[in-house]
Amino acid sequence: MAYCLHVTLARRLHALAPGLTPRSVLEKFAAMQMIDVHLPTTDGRELVLTRYTEPEPELSLLLNKLKLELPARTTPQNHRCACAADPVVVPTFGSPPQ
Repeated sequence: MAYCLHVTLARRLHALAPGLTPRSVLEKFAAMQMIDVHLPTTDGRELVLTRYTEPEPELSLLLNKLKLELPARTTPQNHRCACAADPVVVPTFGSPPQ
């Protein structure tokens, strides 16, 4: 599978960005980070925010050259938290101790 992806990337690079190797492109993409931020709410739900780092100008140019687009930043998604039955509540100032 990895070999197929490597060859596919090499062919795409040959057509759209000659002179670049799959290894160099993957090294550039390694700087890009994407994460899902999970924020629990007090009513047992969980907000999930998908975020990624802004690409460096060199990576933006490569994305444009390869005709690739980053996914749109989505609005928060509500999920039922798996720990809804036993939520973790952190006491704050002014709240009575439990």
